[in-house]
Amino acid sequence: SSRVVEIQSQMSERAVELLGLPEDRPCLLLDVGCGSGLSGDYISEEGHYWIGMDISPAMLDVAVEREVEGDLLLADVGHGIPFRPGTFDGCISISAVQWLCNADKKSHSPPKRLYRFFSTLYTALARGSRAVLQLYPENSEQLELITTQAMRAGFTGGMVVDYPNSAKAKKFFLCLFVGTSGILPKGLGTECANEEPHQAKFTNERTRFRNVKGKSVKKSRDWILEKKERRRRQGKEVRADTKYTGRKRRPHF
Repeated sequence: SSRVVEIQSQMSERAVELLGLPEDRPCLLLDVGCGSGLSGDYISEEGHYWIGMDISPAMLDVAVEREVEGDLLLADVGHGIPFRPGTFDGCISISAVQWLCNADKKSHSPPKRLYRFFSTLYTALARGSRAVLQLYPENSEQLELITTQAMRAGFTGGMVVDYPNSAKAKKFFLCLFVGTSGILPKGLGTECANEEPHQAKFTNERTRFRNVKGKSVKKSRDWILEKKERRRRQGKEVRADTKYTGRKRRPHF
């Protein structure tokens, strides 16, 4: 499985790159679903420190045998991230977060588990830092579910898609910002395309129109644009947005 290891290492490198860490000091990173610590090896090589969480004792045993440099924690991230506020300078996760979409037990509610994960992760991260979560979504509904819960928890950011036109190399990175709305990085292999319909962005601009519950005011232009965008993401036919979208019609006499 050296190929798997190679792909894992490449994705770890890319995830750390997308974190945009400061170059002048070592950082403390959280690795969610760290497994046997392959991502951690790269983090250590780069001169940073890390703590890895994983739900599998067997995988963590391998990490211990490999004498990885990070600290390891056996835990289900669906129960939350048990660290003090502002502990981490960043978080990466390689192909783990989509598992929170599955309900393994009767008592499991995927939206609740995702919200618990994202809200406690938000707290555990320092202001101005990022979380970069590479994931393999099963379908657009899963992506929608994951990004919705991340936004509910306070994150801004969006999906960075590398090599969107390649079936094999296509990779999804959910790039999340804490407290500051950064510029969403460009996906690799998208230079040839002028427009990037693959990148779902959610930034602070949209929050201005939200009412107290965090939803856009029903039937407002923003609400309509969001609904259309959602339908587009689901691959449905939607009319183009114009300056007239969401405008009230004049009353007829």
